[in-house]
Amino acid sequence: MNGFKTMVLMVTLTLMLVAIGGILGGKSGMTFALIMAFGMNFITYWFSDKIVLKMYGAKPVTESEAPELYGMVRRLAHKAELPMPKVCIMDEDQPNAFATGRNPNHGTVAVTTGIMRILSREELEGVIAHELAHIKHRDILVSTIAATIAGAISYLAQMAQWAAIFGGGRHDDEEGGSNPIAAIVMMIVGPIAAMLVQMAISRSREYGADAGGARIAGNPMHLANALKKLHMASQQIRMDANPATSHMFIVNPLSGGGLLKLFSTHPPMEERVARLEAMRMGS
Repeated sequence: MNGFKTMVLMVTLTLMLVAIGGILGGKSGMTFALIMAFGMNFITYWFSDKIVLKMYGAKPVTESEAPELYGMVRRLAHKAELPMPKVCIMDEDQPNAFATGRNPNHGTVAVTTGIMRILSREELEGVIAHELAHIKHRDILVSTIAATIAGAISYLAQMAQWAAIFGGGRHDDEEGGSNPIAAIVMMIVGPIAAMLVQMAISRSREYGADAGGARIAGNPMHLANALKKLHMASQQIRMDANPATSHMFIVNPLSGGGLLKLFSTHPPMEERVARLEAMRMGS
């Protein structure tokens, strides 16, 4: 169900990009939108992992430097039938973790020093299994494409706004001239709608990684208990995180309530824990 929902949302996001390009620039606008999205996806596919690891100062560690963590990742990766990913540690007080890499053969699992301090061994195994599930499901690729298309939509809207200010753009007598009212609506609504769809995709993939991680770890409660601790700690310990990368972490490093929950990259923690508890009851 999560996979089907993600596919529908990705198709929706792509159609939004093409439609906005068409409304703002006709056939040439549609072509430009697709070319721009392809170029952005190509760059992020190959370099996003290096960028995000450098952004958070994640340092690769060897087995001799972090034997317990390294051995845990290797054992769970073998259980998940995945190649051994790189293991990185971030010198960060907030307990958190994320996975990156363009495919399972180039996966990386990064954890903060804070998460290694507050979680038990079983709870940390649940977190590592969650991140390995992201790698196994290729969620990094899906999330990257979604974020890139949403970014392309926002960029198109900004270009259209500047064109309107300086009198650029298409003329009404051109073939397939755009409706100025529709263009104005798309400039305003398009980026917001794209962001909402991107957030929905991210939340769907988190549910899938929770379920997959619980199966890899062997006990859903290990991850459920870890999520409770991480959620509480994230409210108390701040992280200087970039909002554009917040979807990568196991718990949102940025806190907010009210309308901000609508734009959250993560599902409600209560729902995540409830689903994991239901898995335990079902098993």
